[in-house]
Parts: sequence; structure tokens; C-alpha cells
Amino acid sequence: MPTRKSSATWEGGLKGGKGSFKGESGLGGSYSFGSRFENAPQSNPEELLAAALAACYSMALSGGLEKNGTPPTRVSTDVACTIEKVGEGFKITKMHLTVRAQVPNVDAATFDKLAQGTKDGCPVSQVFKGNVPMTLEARLE
Repeated sequence: MPTRKSSATWEGGLKGGKGSFKGESGLGGSYSFGSRFENAPQSNPEELLAAALAACYSMALSGGLEKNGTPPTRVSTDVACTIEKVGEGFKITKMHLTVRAQVPNVDAATFDKLAQGTKDGCPVSQVFKGNVPMTLEARLE
């Protein structure tokens, strides 16, 4: 199985500094204190975590639906990663998934069961399980 790699560099102090990251695929961006803990433009690690969970969840749910004999036409997942000041530092306090799927020949109860199971079972969600509360809103379209 592959090992994926990324790197990051931070220059300067916490509030006045700046950072950049780059993955081996070319994915990259800049980040700052403002883009992480305020509303400044640029990327941030939390956005990357949300994207990783959204991508993994969509793919895993698709696989679960296919295994159920009801392959999806489309699975679309949005993830909101919340970071808050906790004590003297900051902490990721919640991951909220919103999934919408087009799945022929599946009933709502079966879809919901598979969607909930995927929330706890996809490889990226397992990183958060027991550490960060994850909530899920799933709907068939």
C-alpha cells in the first residue's frame, strides 16, 4: 500500500508569520494565523482535513452502496471542520458531514444505515473517531 507525503514550512512568529504546504501530487497553498483562526483568505490545515474526510467518505459510501447491490450514480459530501479556542490553545471540536446521493433502487432506511456506518468506517474518519465528534446529515436526491 502507498505512503503519501506532504511538507510544510512556517516562517516567523505565530501571529505575524506565514506558512506554505505542498503535497507530492502538487496540491499546495499558503496559510497564516488569520486563515486558521480568523477569516482571512488562504488555505489552512482544517480545510485540508475537511477535504480529506469528504473525499474518503464519498468513495467509501460509494463502495458500501455498490457492495449492497445498489451502486450510486453520485455521492457528494461537504465537510465542515470547526476549530475553536480551548483553554490556552486551539482544538478541532467538530467535523460535520453533509452527504447527498443519487442511488437508484435503494430505500431511505438502507441508505441511512449505510451512510451512518461509513461515517465510522472510512479510513480518514477512523483518524477522528474517539478524538473529534463527527455528525452526519445524509439525504437521497
